[in-house]
Amino acid sequence: MKKLFCSLIIALCTLGMTSASQAQLKVSEAFIKAPKSVFPLLDDMTKLDMIDYYNSSLSTSSANVLDGKSRITLLQPQKMTIEMTNASTYEIDLLTTASGDTIITLISTVSTPAHDSQLTVYSSDWSANLTDKFFERPSLDDWLTAEGKNNSGEVEALVPFLLVSYSYNPEERALSLTNNTKDFLSTDIYDIVAAYLKPSITYLWNGKKFQPSK
Repeated sequence: MKKLFCSLIIALCTLGMTSASQAQLKVSEAFIKAPKSVFPLLDDMTKLDMIDYYNSSLSTSSANVLDGKSRITLLQPQKMTIEMTNASTYEIDLLTTASGDTIITLISTVSTPAHDSQLTVYSSDWSANLTDKFFERPSLDDWLTAEGKNNSGEVEALVPFLLVSYSYNPEERALSLTNNTKDFLSTDIYDIVAAYLKPSITYLWNGKKFQPSK
């Protein structure tokens, strides 16, 4: 019976996707409809269970395909956060473009050796990856302070890569990027480059793209 209910829910969500340009899509619908390639650890029945638990104000976790535990930690009409494993989380946000279309932003974050995120932008039915159209990931140069630009060679030599966590605030339409490099570099090395690196960068959603905040 539950299998039939799951199929009906997915069918209804598919119909809802066709009117996404009218901003009718809810994040729970997008979550259910997400293909296996987006959430490989969750099947459709598990997604429904996770939503049921959250809506019932239960902190119960659901078993994923690796026998780990997954649960929804926030569910709003346009925003959702998911604790996928002990070391990984997801954030789904629905944004409206200047033309009135709905797009899905997916932030995936791993917590080792420090929190590090990746942002992917999808069409409302998950069929197209639109990241390059709406977001340009900052380069190392974008993270350098004025002093850092004068010492870029030293930064490049001491910092092999940056670990950066993302979070979107729908009220402010702000995408915040937090520099977590100090959490994996040794204290001695980080003290050398600390003044050269910005602690955070903010992008604002203007309906056409994520624009760096001045």
